[in-house]
Amino acid sequence: MDRLIERTAGLDVHKASVKACVRVPGNDGGRQSEIRTFRTTTAGLVLLRDWLASHEVTVVAMESTGVYWKPVYYLLEDEFECWLLNAQHLRNVPGRKTGVADAAWICQLVEHGLVRPSFVPPKPIRELRELTRYRKTLIHERTREVQRLHKLLEDAGIKLGCVASDVLGVSGRLMLEALVGGTTDPEVLADLARGALRKKLAVLREALEGRVARHHRLLVAELLTHLD
Repeated sequence: MDRLIERTAGLDVHKASVKACVRVPGNDGGRQSEIRTFRTTTAGLVLLRDWLASHEVTVVAMESTGVYWKPVYYLLEDEFECWLLNAQHLRNVPGRKTGVADAAWICQLVEHGLVRPSFVPPKPIRELRELTRYRKTLIHERTREVQRLHKLLEDAGIKLGCVASDVLGVSGRLMLEALVGGTTDPEVLADLARGALRKKLAVLREALEGRVARHHRLLVAELLTHLD
């Protein structure tokens, strides 16, 4: 079998440790392998990086298992050509002998060009993805909290959402905060309306007449705080 890459490393990455195998040319003209285990702390990964550099490794490959590959990949990518391998692809390559460690098997596959790396976005794109994904998560969470607030008001018999297009608008917030403070008089609550909503005072008074209990006030206060 043709050898495509002379100095390779295969990594078997776990949560707390990473097993590394390097394959380099031996003194007798054959191939020399060495396997070591490192911690996945930053200090441990620095030792891994230095060990790989001492063997003049050019390509480092690892399996894309969970999120544990990320700190390893990110620390090594500036020094080596890093390959992230698809786990299913690795399992489908025939010829693996029993007893061969994952790291050694990965190393051999890369050495002979039997696998290809998956695409890993460059650093600026990864950073942007983390920010936008977190923002998306917050938006979804806020939407769920608003839905909880609507359900809670319905439970208390408050039909504010039937009159106000935005329960959390200026007028809605004033009324909700008054409810939290213990005000239950529909006349007083409706009079807190601002802008165009003041044209609907009669309907508001009817919508704001409910059965607001102490636990409703507590939960509305918690929801508003969380939304803020």
